[in-house]
Amino acid sequence: MADTSFDPHALLARSRLGVLATIKSDGRPQLSPVQPSYDRAAGVLRVSTTERTAKVANLRRDPRVSLEVTSEDGWEWATAEGTATLVGPGTDPHGPEVGALVDYYRAAAGEHPDWDEYRSVMVSDRRVLITMTVDTVYGAKLR
Repeated sequence: MADTSFDPHALLARSRLGVLATIKSDGRPQLSPVQPSYDRAAGVLRVSTTERTAKVANLRRDPRVSLEVTSEDGWEWATAEGTATLVGPGTDPHGPEVGALVDYYRAAAGEHPDWDEYRSVMVSDRRVLITMTVDTVYGAKLR
């Protein structure tokens, strides 16, 4: 009998480690461990990465994306599916691209001890914000 009290959205919201799946040019999945931030009210998941990653190249070609998270004890899992948009990389530490990364950081990790340093690193690392518009969420509690 299924556990009707399980809420996959709640698991997505509290998870700080997940696996992002994009689609390679040959059609196979490309998987990456990421630190997601889920905004259930807005229906979006956000992930920060660098511009030169396979996931960014894959998403520029095909924006379909999935993210899976698993509970710490391994008995619950949730998957979100949707379409990604990319913002960045930014060239101005105070520009909108870096501002979006600041918003992501605050939601995922809280306040940074040195926002000027963070902004500078986002530019020098050529950081990109992946925003997934979530179409579907599903999951299960296994016991």
